[in-house]
Amino acid sequence: MTISKTHIRSAEFLGCSGLIAFALFLQHSEGLAPCPMCILQRYAFIIIGILALVSLPISSKSVFSRMLNWLIILFSGFGAGVALRHTWLEHNPPEIFDCGADLGFVVDTFPLAQALPMIFRGTGDCSVVLWKFAGLSIAEWALVCFIAILIIEIWHLTKRRRIEIS
Repeated sequence: MTISKTHIRSAEFLGCSGLIAFALFLQHSEGLAPCPMCILQRYAFIIIGILALVSLPISSKSVFSRMLNWLIILFSGFGAGVALRHTWLEHNPPEIFDCGADLGFVVDTFPLAQALPMIFRGTGDCSVVLWKFAGLSIAEWALVCFIAILIIEIWHLTKRRRIEIS
């Protein structure tokens, strides 16, 4: 059995949807409030899921399909970067705990150029690990998922390129 673009995109959409559903479950049922970095990772998963869904009916050979492929790579790279920084903060918490403003306040109050550094500083609960599964925190699991999406997308892109060349 060959793995087609439809299989990959369906798995990405369902995987991202499941991750967002689980994040919402942890937030609303278990009372785990997301930090600013968690919210950014959620946005990346939502965008990847939407891009995967949009690309399902599009032919693999179209330019739009290739553009969506690169956008998924871009957002999974962004999400991996945020998850990596979040993981680093969990393992190296700041000496002074600063329970700063939430993401909504920061984005609404400050211009984007000032808001982004505030978000990446990890104010609030970004350094606190509240939940683990199999020894990994939520941020570490998100990093694993973003890297998996990156690897799959790059593999799919190079596989498609090899078929076109031959």
